[in-house]
Amino acid sequence: MVGEIFHFQQQHWHLLPQRAIFWEEEKTLIVSDMHLGKAAHFRKAGIAVPAGIEQEDLFRLQQLITRYLPQRIIIVGDMFHSTENNDVQYFRVWRQQFANIFINLVKGNHDIMPDEVYEQLQIQVNTTLTISGIHFIHEPCEDHNGFQYTFSGHFHPAFVMQGAGKQRLRLPCFYFGPHCGILPAFGHFTGSATLDPAADDPVFVIAGKSIIRAQ
Repeated sequence: MVGEIFHFQQQHWHLLPQRAIFWEEEKTLIVSDMHLGKAAHFRKAGIAVPAGIEQEDLFRLQQLITRYLPQRIIIVGDMFHSTENNDVQYFRVWRQQFANIFINLVKGNHDIMPDEVYEQLQIQVNTTLTISGIHFIHEPCEDHNGFQYTFSGHFHPAFVMQGAGKQRLRLPCFYFGPHCGILPAFGHFTGSATLDPAADDPVFVIAGKSIIRAQ
């Protein structure tokens, strides 16, 4: 898989087709909107959803950890989709492989489990998080708010690519606005919302196994 190193805000961000960012200076892996347990939540409601989706997402995260050896993982909200279920127990076992990695969860609107559950999973929960002047919140911001730059999730951004023959392809993307950026949803069992960025805002789409700068 081919990523893209984006030098931005005096930092090096490895934009990865696995829907994640590796922050080189901080040795930190950044993901958003994993929505672990969402498939089980739907199945409980009687909606037919294939099993194993979240396990595949965690395996993808495991591969990134093995490749980049991060000291920290930042999850920018909506790590778990709802209340505790079997996928939380699966994560509990998965977490034991990487007990040495510090995990920050920037709390999202779906992160509603009791604090003690996160403590048992060795996850530090933050309402917001700031590291080296870079700010992380779950819901998208509108201005700099006094921080160097802000990353958020929640939106599950996608961008429409148009071909010469008027073909249109809608792809998940990384968006970098003047003061605020939006991360793609890491979880595959998620919807998305189409962005309408300004012409000079950098957008990188995830096209299969590659990252392509769309504008």
